[in-house]
Amino acid sequence: MSSGGLLRFVPGLTMLSHYRRRWLRSDLIAGTVLATLLVPQGMAYAGLAGLPAVTGLYTTVACLVGYAVLGPSRILVLGPDSAVSPMILAAITPLLVSRDPAAAIALAGLLAVLIGLFEIALGLGHLGFVADLLSKEVKVGYLNGLAVVIVISQLPKLFGFSTDASGTLHEVSAFAGALNHTNLVTLGFGLGSLVLLVALPKLTRRVPAVLVVIVAATALSALLGLSARHGVHTVGPLPHGLPVPRLPFTRWSDVGPLFLAAVGITLVSLTDTIATSAGFAARRGDQVSPDQEMIAVGGANIAAGLFQGFAVSSSASRTAVAEQAGARSQLTGLIGAAIVVLLLVFFNGLLSSLPQTALAAVIIGAAWTLLDVAALRRYWRVRPSAVVVSLTATVGVVLLGVLEGILFAMGLSILLFFRSNWWPHGVVLRRSADRGWHAQEPDVGVDEIPGVVVFRWEAPLFFANAGIFARTLTSLVHEKQARWVVLQCEAITDIDVSAADALEDLDRRLNDEGVHILFVELRARLHHQLDRYGKFTTLDREHFYPSVDAALDDVRRAGPGTSV
Repeated sequence: MSSGGLLRFVPGLTMLSHYRRRWLRSDLIAGTVLATLLVPQGMAYAGLAGLPAVTGLYTTVACLVGYAVLGPSRILVLGPDSAVSPMILAAITPLLVSRDPAAAIALAGLLAVLIGLFEIALGLGHLGFVADLLSKEVKVGYLNGLAVVIVISQLPKLFGFSTDASGTLHEVSAFAGALNHTNLVTLGFGLGSLVLLVALPKLTRRVPAVLVVIVAATALSALLGLSARHGVHTVGPLPHGLPVPRLPFTRWSDVGPLFLAAVGITLVSLTDTIATSAGFAARRGDQVSPDQEMIAVGGANIAAGLFQGFAVSSSASRTAVAEQAGARSQLTGLIGAAIVVLLLVFFNGLLSSLPQTALAAVIIGAAWTLLDVAALRRYWRVRPSAVVVSLTATVGVVLLGVLEGILFAMGLSILLFFRSNWWPHGVVLRRSADRGWHAQEPDVGVDEIPGVVVFRWEAPLFFANAGIFARTLTSLVHEKQARWVVLQCEAITDIDVSAADALEDLDRRLNDEGVHILFVELRARLHHQLDRYGKFTTLDREHFYPSVDAALDDVRRAGPGTSV
């Protein structure tokens, strides 16, 4: 492969080679602003994944550098994610034989590498469409359920105690039973942090609310000298320095369960990543390749896994912060990563007084943004069945668990796809007053021709719905006592072998009853397909027409028995 061919896989380096000096000031400012958001969120989402807070910072540095090299977007920001982190926790918890942080870090790192390899394979195979396997209503339901699960999981930490329950319902029961152990100082810090997170954005968006909360909670905790003696658990000093890269591995028996989790996490994260990247690129007049985005996110995940980190995704909120701060290139992410490195190397005790309850408040605030009640209201107005589907996905996540919930949501999406094509909509067409053919109920000014059924099938014809198609058409013929069936084929996008056989059998049976099928607006590709299947020994080549009226002209010329 030529050097030019290789460079297309590292668009970040290509962009940096054409970097303009006038961009530097903007990227420095944006990178600094971004770092103030990355540090608290990285630490909070590490806790949400069941990992030490510092791993969130390792993850942030590794993924930002990885994406800066491989990423096609100038300003997309990757990092620990509120939707992905609980899935990581759900994936690694059953595989832990003890509460050993090192084992949890290794499992999370291995999961990140598997996710990265899967995403790179999708990108190289141009298989970005798999990110669409979750329908919108199912994804809204999944994220709503995830928000509920996250909030419930963080309530004990917010109130200053812990529980050993597993499963959302058990966690609710354990939380209610332990309320008498509430530490009022911890709860005060937590609720105060939540109030700031909610109120500050309504006053100003120039300063990130998360940053204000972390700084204020850390400063007040240090000023009051709070510690575990007072029932207030703090983050404590972070490990000094950076981790040495190494391949994370535990046991071969862990690979299978982690790979299944990797598939679910990939589907959740890639849809948002591609949508976020394309949206911000369009606003800036840029173009990005979805396949290269998958490769870049995959590379960033592998980098995070190698540096004691965990799986990442894109963040629309952090990307928006970078854009508003004036980011011009991928250098913004590198500057943000450099500031995090400085914190780890020289200022690792800076956040040691930060109360854990403040991080719980940050996580709850992030979970709140996952809730999309407005979408449910919109679905109810336009399609109430979508609300039922969405709420079913929500209940699946809450009752079954995060990882099982995403598998349930994926299965529900696939089932809905098959249902829409298995039991598709077919309609009888009638001539309206404007002489056009429309799907209308019999009414004044709408004619239905005696002896003729004009029918439109609104789906591909394939093995699963061919029987329904044949039964529907046969029933209409008998109900209308028709001699001619004009099949409007504009909406038929494919005919597989089984459906072609069923169509041939239907035509033969109807011919035996003196009924003929006329095909209208069948795509040329499908016409050739039927020819390859050898179906024109039964189907009449002369019974294919460009319009309904052209077919009816032939019906009229065929003789008495119909009135057109």
